[in-house]
Amino acid sequence: MKPGRTGIQRIIFATGYSMKGLQAAWINEAAFRQELVASALLTISLFFLPVTNLERIAMVGSLTLVLLAELLNSAIEAVVDRIGSEKHELSGRAKDIGSAAVFVALAFAAFTWLIILV
Repeated sequence: MKPGRTGIQRIIFATGYSMKGLQAAWINEAAFRQELVASALLTISLFFLPVTNLERIAMVGSLTLVLLAELLNSAIEAVVDRIGSEKHELSGRAKDIGSAAVFVALAFAAFTWLIILV
């Protein structure tokens, strides 16, 4: 059995792969760029809104869920596109379900912000 990276070396390499993934999402996914910029602006706005720290955490958390869903959706789309360009029911279903996950996350974020601010 070949020994793998362990300890701090594994963490360093894993962090590098994560940064590479974020860079790929930024370069290749317009939706991710839009959601990241919107999330950053909304997070900055929290410093000027009359909300508690727990509300602030919930609001930022809901935005984080949107970004997580978008990253996973982009990964699903990349894998499906890698498999082939021909139309297939399962490929379409996978992409639609990934898109639905982003929609649910966006709806949850909007709900969270509205409930807290209204």
